[in-house]
Amino acid sequence: MAGLFTKARSGTSKLLDAGAGIGSLSGAFLERCAAGELRFEGVEVTAFELDEVLHEELENTLTGYASRFPLLFKIESGDFIEKAVFQITLGRKAGFTHAILNPPYKKMDSNSVHRFLLRKVGIESVNLYTAFVALSLEMMAPGGELVAIIPRSFCNGPYYRPFREFVLQRAAIRHIHLFDSRDSAFSDDDVLQENIIIKLERGGRQGDVTITTSTDNTFADLAEHKQPFNRIVFPDDADGFIHVPTSADASTLDLSPTVRYSLEEIGVQVSTGPVVDFRMLEHLRSMPGAGTVPLLYPVHFEALNITWPRTDQKKPNAIARNRETEKWLFKNGFYCAVRRFSSKEEKRRITTAVIDPNLFPGVEMLGLENHLNIFHENKSGLPEEIARGLAVFLSSTVVDEWFRRFSGHTQVNATDLKLMKYPSRNVLGRLGKKAKKMMSDQQEIDDLVLRMVGV
Repeated sequence: MAGLFTKARSGTSKLLDAGAGIGSLSGAFLERCAAGELRFEGVEVTAFELDEVLHEELENTLTGYASRFPLLFKIESGDFIEKAVFQITLGRKAGFTHAILNPPYKKMDSNSVHRFLLRKVGIESVNLYTAFVALSLEMMAPGGELVAIIPRSFCNGPYYRPFREFVLQRAAIRHIHLFDSRDSAFSDDDVLQENIIIKLERGGRQGDVTITTSTDNTFADLAEHKQPFNRIVFPDDADGFIHVPTSADASTLDLSPTVRYSLEEIGVQVSTGPVVDFRMLEHLRSMPGAGTVPLLYPVHFEALNITWPRTDQKKPNAIARNRETEKWLFKNGFYCAVRRFSSKEEKRRITTAVIDPNLFPGVEMLGLENHLNIFHENKSGLPEEIARGLAVFLSSTVVDEWFRRFSGHTQVNATDLKLMKYPSRNVLGRLGKKAKKMMSDQQEIDDLVLRMVGV
């Protein structure tokens, strides 16, 4: 992170470290100064740390550099958000030339004091980490450089749109580093999404973005390439999603003239499965019986199809059909189902299965559990060819690679699926007809999809 700052600058560096801990990040920056890699007339460090137990060690870290070059430092206790908002509202933006951050990750309630304070300075944020980055950016001088290690969740999704707009209006993205492995890079944490290192320049003119990747935090297999900004944020994307291409080449989906339709344009909807099992425990049944209908979970997925019932799994296989459950049920029919969650290092981010009504003869309704996303037409089934075409398309490697650029979550939300582009309904139907005769071999799936949508 310290190595991402511009090597040659003049004048005094004013460094902000918000959430400084024991000063590891400030220390890395100051080590570069001591080694002559960053040359300034002097350095002034402002380190915010809420936990006063860490202040002594933080002071020791900073003091260790005071004898090696002109260095002044100040340790601020108390709440960074409160203090930063106070300074900004008074017009005292501090004019930091550098900021290095490993901010806290925690959601903020919509009616919390922090959300109220942030709105006073024009910042809408749902998480502490985006609040820290936005405030730090607001307190920087023109040309100032900010480097932060943060979750990738801000890159897409509607909740982070105001933050993305805030950043893109005030700064240029210069560099993004992506860790390919979540659990290798952060083995001590329960990390459910990818983390990135991002470098921003306050008031900078946006140009190409340097993308680097590594498997883990040893950076032993560091790979680097540059991307034009229009492949990071698509010009026609009103939501301003931030993509992180892991290859210098444009993806097949981006180049395909066929994959350009929204779900609305092809007449398909996608919804999260409506049956929330822990709220309906009294209606769940381990096996089907009189007065029940099938209940489908991700455990029923097997090679693009559904295996039901499953006696080797703990999940229920049925749900009672009655007045209380009726409104949560879907009509029996063909559906494309997608698992909402993947394990940390699963080979595929998107896992699909076709729900075939012929598996449930004589059954009118189905229970679809909340860990599924369901492609449907007005809560009714799809034509078989469309359901199978969607399943094969979404199971292809080109879609998986594209989706990993788009989302760093282990979960696949219905919103994410709504925002993707798809082949036309005609192409999906042709895919589905061929898929009906296929096995689930990945190479066979990829070859078929590329023939239909490739360039």
